[in-house]
Amino acid sequence: MSTTLDFYFDFGSPTAYLAYKRIKQLEEQYDLTVNYQPVLLGGLFKATDNMSPVAIPAKGMYMMAHDLPRFAKRYNVPMNMNPNFPINTLPLMRGAIAAQQMGCFENYCDAMYDAMWVEELNMGDPDIIQQRINQADIDADALIALTQDKAVKDQLIANTDAAVKRGAFGAPTMFIGDEMFFGQDRLDFVEERLQA
Repeated sequence: MSTTLDFYFDFGSPTAYLAYKRIKQLEEQYDLTVNYQPVLLGGLFKATDNMSPVAIPAKGMYMMAHDLPRFAKRYNVPMNMNPNFPINTLPLMRGAIAAQQMGCFENYCDAMYDAMWVEELNMGDPDIIQQRINQADIDADALIALTQDKAVKDQLIANTDAAVKRGAFGAPTMFIGDEMFFGQDRLDFVEERLQA
């Protein structure tokens, strides 16, 4: 029987990048259906009075220099620290909603995550965003135009609000049924559920 995983994510989170890559591996290994839910991480932080772990200097330095590279090595995925971090991801996350509607979601996500956390591009620059979308064989003009649609904007807000109501306070946050798993470093527990 297939297991459904709700995955709340934002491209601006390096841990959400690692979770995305690992979840794709788990999809290949197990009977897993992933319900991808783009959210705005800043909205989650604001609603829950939380902040990025990199806002705490010692923790941020440890995460970037040691913890994240360890998990990238464990998952066998490329990862580079983006010198433009942190980036306002509102256009990118609206783009994820638009990509879902256009039927190019996986291609879009792969392109945005790789641009941010492998290629180290400034994904806060609208010209670079457009160029990278086109390189992913997606009609950038159509997708970017759709990001300005009220329904797309409202869906991102709704996704973020729904995540908060379920108990999320950051990204990545995952749910199997009502059980929440926060952080890519909890994916071992997700895999235990898949093996059960």
